[in-house]
Amino acid sequence: MPGTPDAITTVLGFDYGARRIGVAVGNALTGSARALEVITNGTQGPDWTRVAGLVREWRPQVLLVGLPLTMDGEEQKNSAAARAFAVQLKERFNLPANLIDERLSSVEAAQRFAQRRAGGSARRKHAQALDSIAAEVIVEQWLRDNH
Repeated sequence: MPGTPDAITTVLGFDYGARRIGVAVGNALTGSARALEVITNGTQGPDWTRVAGLVREWRPQVLLVGLPLTMDGEEQKNSAAARAFAVQLKERFNLPANLIDERLSSVEAAQRFAQRRAGGSARRKHAQALDSIAAEVIVEQWLRDNH
């Protein structure tokens, strides 16, 4: 049955932000995730055409959305918007959309970006990629916790 942990092979994760949404793909069989891209978001909402393209391309069984919480586990300003985005994903694509505590994803993403810069695989001008790296961290966390 789709949506059960054993039936899941591919997940798409989103690091929701008011201006940008980072996207990553994860593979439950290998337990790995990869940052994909950053989608624009704004007053007109997310670039749903691009989101739909990614869903078609990767055919995930589950969608993941990072839920921003304070370090105390309380909701914060952007929490409601991330929750609303998850509901829209579920309704538009008829897939489970799980919220994932993302408290430390930004810190981890910054560390990974710094390592990639030091290794020569990322440049300062690629800093926008931080959002997709944060999505990668969110997906990896879900894979660790659910497989």
